[in-house]
Amino acid sequence: MNVLIIEDEELAVRKLTKLLQDVDPTLTIVGTAASVQASVNWLQTHLPGQPSAPDLILMDIELADGQSFEIFEQTTVPVPVIFTTSYDEYALRAFKVNSIDYLLKPIKRHELEASLEKHRQLSAKSNPETASLVSIDALVQQLRQQVVPTDYRRRFLVRHLSQWVPIEVSDIAYFNSEEGVSLFRTRANQKYSVDYTLDELEAMLDPAQFFRANRQFIVDITSVQQIHPYFNNKLKLTLKPSPDDEVLVSRERATDFKKWMGK
Repeated sequence: MNVLIIEDEELAVRKLTKLLQDVDPTLTIVGTAASVQASVNWLQTHLPGQPSAPDLILMDIELADGQSFEIFEQTTVPVPVIFTTSYDEYALRAFKVNSIDYLLKPIKRHELEASLEKHRQLSAKSNPETASLVSIDALVQQLRQQVVPTDYRRRFLVRHLSQWVPIEVSDIAYFNSEEGVSLFRTRANQKYSVDYTLDELEAMLDPAQFFRANRQFIVDITSVQQIHPYFNNKLKLTLKPSPDDEVLVSRERATDFKKWMGK
């Protein structure tokens, strides 16, 4: 079976590729795409019937240049899709397109195995249209079971020189991604790497304390020192400690950010 991965975090692509190969070594990853436009271009040049055409797509909802639902508006997606995301509020919309399943990050092996088996069973049926039919009632029940836990991460065990060091989440100022590696910086201005994508980290952290400012930064509420208006209704943040890169809140997230800061 040929699989296309649509995901904008390099670390997430590597982890998902390894997980897929562990679950089923016969799978072939025929391509990856990190944005809406790149995905549209890829699908338009790898048509059904070609050897490199996908049989299944694993698709993150939040991409570098927008939401992956835009892909369906710009081109035909001829095969089933498994959505992978930490944003459960998109679930119902996800199942209205050509989706066979919905996995919340961090993705667990047994859940991925179940999704792949579901795809095989649906594809084996005589009517191909059944591959995209999903019970909304079953989806809601599944999400209730997955989203109920609110036991957020309290600490991380990280490698420092020749030893492992526990770092309390309350001591972390922000998380960010640099060249495909996820990092966090403490209030004492110490930097550590973690083996999680930002999407996975976002699902682990208390949303009352941490906010996903953009695709590169998750900020702690007490690290925000100043908020400045920026071009195109974006916001520019001054954080403490000061990060190496500029931190902007997108126009789409600016309203939610201000509500979060004002609670």
